[in-house]
Amino acid sequence: MRRSILMSIVLTAVVVLWFAGVATAQEAGAGAKDSGGAGGVTTYLDWFFIKGGPIAWLLIAVDIASWAVIIEHLVTIRRLNILPEPVKAQIGDMVEARQYKEMIEYASTDPSFLAYVVHQSLSEASHGYAAMERAMEEAAEERTAKLLRKIELLNVIGNVSPMMGLLGTVYGMIDVFSTIVDAGGMPDPAGLAGGVGIALVTTFWGLIVAIPALAVYAFMRNRIDSLSSEVMMVAQETISTFRPGGKKKSNGG
Repeated sequence: MRRSILMSIVLTAVVVLWFAGVATAQEAGAGAKDSGGAGGVTTYLDWFFIKGGPIAWLLIAVDIASWAVIIEHLVTIRRLNILPEPVKAQIGDMVEARQYKEMIEYASTDPSFLAYVVHQSLSEASHGYAAMERAMEEAAEERTAKLLRKIELLNVIGNVSPMMGLLGTVYGMIDVFSTIVDAGGMPDPAGLAGGVGIALVTTFWGLIVAIPALAVYAFMRNRIDSLSSEVMMVAQETISTFRPGGKKKSNGG
């Protein structure tokens, strides 16, 4: 949680600094013009923030939060935490040495996906190989479901954000038509700018939020499926020595 908050602060600072740079560049360019060109100073801020209204502001906040979630997922949901090579190698060495008691203790202290599945499976060794396989499958399903629930937030953001943008678009078009009616069918183009700004800017921000959120969601889902399948293969190989007719464990482990 603290990591996500820190990321949100950093991303907010980056966005603010970027727009400040744009505004500064616009102001520097406007300095060489007469006062009639002063409107260029606030062009970006006006269209992308002010004219978008509360809906655009909310989408911008969601975008910042979405990127914080994306970065956190990319950092935590990876091979290093799910199927770390040192843990895989250590478990393999213990299997070769038939140090089963030590392996159970080692797996109970490691936080990785692989260690959890192996520990749950070996804990059922006294109930037979079938119980070990069942425990392995249940543990893998539990951890996989937990990871999928974790990334589901990106799916929700990716699907809701365009709807929020569409809401702003509909509201903006209503405002445009209201302006036309109030003007008797001949409105001043400047009078339509507010409604058009809401209609376009909210759609823009809705897509800006949705596209990376859905793309990263699909990528992370594939990563979870791939790594969980590898974990199952490694865990299956680990407990294969307990299979009836397989290698027998020694009493020294």
